[in-house]
Amino acid sequence: MSTSQRFDRGHTDDLMSFLAASPSPYHAVANAAERLEKAGFHQVAETDAWDGTHGGKYVLRGGAIIAWYVPEGAAPYTPFRIVGAHTDSPNLRVKPLPDTGAHGWRQVAVEIYGGPLMNSWLDRDLGLAGRLTLRDGSSRLVNIDRPLLRVPQLAIHLDRSVSTEGLKLDKQRHLQPVWGLGDDVRDGDLIAFLEHETGLPAGEVAGWDLMVHSVEPPAYLGRDQELVAAPRMDNLLSVHAGTAALAAVATGPGAGELPYIPVLAAFDHEENGSQSDTGADGPLLGGVLERSVFARGGSYEDRARAFAGTICLSSDTGHAVHPNYAERHDPTHHPRAGGGPILKVNVNNRYATDGSGRAVFTAACEKAGVPFQSFVSNNSMPCGTTIGPITAARHGIRTVDIGVAILSMHSARELCAADDPFLLANALVAFLEG
Repeated sequence: MSTSQRFDRGHTDDLMSFLAASPSPYHAVANAAERLEKAGFHQVAETDAWDGTHGGKYVLRGGAIIAWYVPEGAAPYTPFRIVGAHTDSPNLRVKPLPDTGAHGWRQVAVEIYGGPLMNSWLDRDLGLAGRLTLRDGSSRLVNIDRPLLRVPQLAIHLDRSVSTEGLKLDKQRHLQPVWGLGDDVRDGDLIAFLEHETGLPAGEVAGWDLMVHSVEPPAYLGRDQELVAAPRMDNLLSVHAGTAALAAVATGPGAGELPYIPVLAAFDHEENGSQSDTGADGPLLGGVLERSVFARGGSYEDRARAFAGTICLSSDTGHAVHPNYAERHDPTHHPRAGGGPILKVNVNNRYATDGSGRAVFTAACEKAGVPFQSFVSNNSMPCGTTIGPITAARHGIRTVDIGVAILSMHSARELCAADDPFLLANALVAFLEG
């Protein structure tokens, strides 16, 4: 079987299941770990001593996962091939004092995480998910995946200016969801509800990291079902593709003879700057790679040699040309949905791609039989960024920015071509195989 035939529409079906089961970064890494376990990987604790045995291993920390496969006979200076991604998406997150309300409505106090399209959260049936930290320091995942909350929009009769001036939302006043009726708002109600839902004793929860999510499931749409509408494709689409690619390479017939050590690095907190112990600007990736070198008997010199030969593909969603706003895109670069993954370029290093990186990605796509496209921003508009430049600068690793072109980025529900996820995954397999 050639690389280009490894994944097909079944990959997209599985992506939709992955998205539905991953309403928070904590769920996403748990689901990625489960898939890797089935491929023979096992978890290693950061607090334990590591050995230099071959095989698949992974580290979980909060909403981040680093996984790697050591081929038999890998030298301490063997370079890494890394697929980088992020697990977080813009949304509404629960505040430390969540119980609020007014005028007979019970509400949940939320804070804005990242840069969501705020209007996309209005009048949607919302669930609640995340991580509960218990008094003994352990944690429990929670997912209320049914209609629980709603951010109601103001009726047009009470704001006629919407028709002429557009919708204007105040982040503090207009995005607090309702979840019941009554004037008897009591501190602790929301957490008590979650304790009951998860079967925990009353008063057991000491901390929480909770966020809302749309409960509408991912779906194919279009005349020929050639499109996928789903939440959190930015950037769980890449996390899923990277997980599938790493598992495929580690279980393939040539796994023992790989010239590189394939790695998946999926970070949290990209949407708010990556500066955390689980973000790309933190020490997690570098620490894991270094410990892998040293566990195989390597020296600092071996570490330097390994890093010098390492390449990272930073995979994150990008912008497909919008049919209603084509003038917002560069006039000569129009990535199309269904046209294969995109190579992202910005000469001011908002993306890390350079000419040598383009050659690496071109070779992977040619090996996989996958078409690819180029993306560059319109000169008149600011360019977004990714974990790519951070990874390159922090670790001295050659990095290339790529992804899948989508519409409605940062919406509660995004849109992509149904074939692009598996085209990306095929390209990632070819890259990891080297």
